Amino acid sequence: MSSRAQLQQTLALIQLERQADLEQYRQKVLMRSLSQRTKEGVTWYPVRLKRDYIGTGERIILELERTNHLDQPHSFQSGKLVSLFCNASGKPEKEHTNGVVNYVSDNVLVITLNGDDLPDWIDNGLLGVDVMFDEMTYKEMESALRTVIKAEDNRLAELREILLGDDKPSPAQQIEFTPSPLLNESQNSSLRQITSTPDVAFVHGPPGTGKTTTLVQAIVATVKTEQQVLVTTPSNAAIDLLVEKLSEQGLQVVRLGHPARVTEQTLSKTLDARIAGHAHYAELRGLRKKLEQLKGMASQYKRNFGHHEREQRRLMKEEVKVLKSDADMLEFYIINDVLNKADVLCCTLVGASHGNLRGRKFKTVFIDEAAQALEAACWIPILKAQRVILAGDHCQLPPTIKSQEAARQGLAKTLFEKGILRHPDKSTLLTIQYRMHEDIMRFSSHYFYKDALVAHDSVRLARLSPYEPPVDFVDTAGCGYTESQDPETLSRFNEGEATLLIHLVEQLVESIGTEEWINLNFTMGIITPYRAQVDHLHKLAEASALLEPLHKFITINTVDAFQGQERDVIAISFVRSNDKSEVGFLSDIRRTNVAMTRARKKLIMIGDSATLASDPFYLELMNYVQEREYYRSAFELKRS
Repeated sequence: MSSRAQLQQTLALIQLERQADLEQYRQKVLMRSLSQRTKEGVTWYPVRLKRDYIGTGERIILELERTNHLDQPHSFQSGKLVSLFCNASGKPEKEHTNGVVNYVSDNVLVITLNGDDLPDWIDNGLLGVDVMFDEMTYKEMESALRTVIKAEDNRLAELREILLGDDKPSPAQQIEFTPSPLLNESQNSSLRQITSTPDVAFVHGPPGTGKTTTLVQAIVATVKTEQQVLVTTPSNAAIDLLVEKLSEQGLQVVRLGHPARVTEQTLSKTLDARIAGHAHYAELRGLRKKLEQLKGMASQYKRNFGHHEREQRRLMKEEVKVLKSDADMLEFYIINDVLNKADVLCCTLVGASHGNLRGRKFKTVFIDEAAQALEAACWIPILKAQRVILAGDHCQLPPTIKSQEAARQGLAKTLFEKGILRHPDKSTLLTIQYRMHEDIMRFSSHYFYKDALVAHDSVRLARLSPYEPPVDFVDTAGCGYTESQDPETLSRFNEGEATLLIHLVEQLVESIGTEEWINLNFTMGIITPYRAQVDHLHKLAEASALLEPLHKFITINTVDAFQGQERDVIAISFVRSNDKSEVGFLSDIRRTNVAMTRARKKLIMIGDSATLASDPFYLELMNYVQEREYYRSAFELKRS
């Protein structure tokens, strides 16, 4: 299939995904009553306005607190588009304004409004917040795909044919390369390829192998020879991490994007913050203040005023136009001055369509976590590139896709995966991992990475204690722990397995000692593929007196939420246990690869071998833990 035909297909699949996403939104939000939406967790109502204040970029920030359904799981998270409404008049569709979630903590939601003014109805009470459908992301992806399809006789067309067509990348340039003392051999090999490639390069970074470290050093090296580079990732969290790491290297970094979507640590690096710190910003503020004053005075004049008053109004409006033009020109100068002085511009993939980047080209564009990004999103920054560096790991979680049909037809296959398969000679595998005990690493290394991974000496034999094995698999076969399904969310849970897992965690804490655990700052992640199981585990952990002093050391969440993270201890509940031996979406073994490779010193797995072993991957995992004597039967534990 030609490159253009592939892109046409991707465009059709993106439209299919858009329809599925919109339909889910309609079912959850638009087609449901206010009380139903609140129970579903897509609406908070009513909320109390705790405070409002002016944040970065003089944007209005609201701190809201929900007053009921306090324990209800919800869909609000950092970066989400939301609609704040007032139901006092019974017409929330008229009294609403949009914004972006800064962060959510317990029952407090902080949002940044998109408008410049606080709504008049804000004090009327009966406020609520809805999750919104993100239409703009789809528009930007579709626009990028159409541009790439149409490209002819330019650099974009060449990159299209290299990444998707039959064109081969140009040979590596002959450069003088000095290995970085901060990198190991495989990382330096990757650095050499990045700095010498004229077209594309791929950094394949398995868990714990220092992909981010390698990429940061590659960006530092690139900045030395190029005026400016663009760095992008699919998520706000990933780009904020790179902003921090690059800033630590002494680079001048500007983070583009809505201030609500960045962490507190990176706020000072945002474009808004850089503008506010500019030498001419006070002048800009003065112009805007004068402009608002004149607009207010002009609006006071009415039609029935006399000739003199009408003339005054006309003159004021003329002055408003002049002041607005002056303010716009000064703002344009400040923005471009900030951007031009930056070594690195950082944003999400979709953020690369930012109006302030319009017309800018970059010799090199870096795309990190490319194996988690939809292909359509990757093309947005590539539109601005002469060459492209993609980093990721297609053996970990793929992009989230709402349409099963679109995923089945190929939407789940990323540009990173396509490129690395098409041009393996342009890919380097990072092989030394700095996170896990070698026995935690070994199974993933064998199954996913052809036994290429090596544990660094600093972690190779690291344990919680000399008496704690690095791996435990507890088999619940024969215990009667049958899975259930939540009738509303359709998510799976397994109460017996959850109870056993918390019991084993308590035993582990007792063997180490609570005081010792705290003194050594041991961290634990309790993870599972299913949201309903997360809720059960939360309740059990909160009810445990033994775990109560350790709450700040323990995180309970889904596997997907843990990608990119690590803990001293990881405890996994696989949940699935049924007569049909169905493993469901556990069959996407990349999710399990992520789960197992979050652990540094101790990995606990609990599951029903009778169900799991129906899948070849889990059968091999069973064989591995049995061969290494890391296998225990929960049935025997119960009897003892």
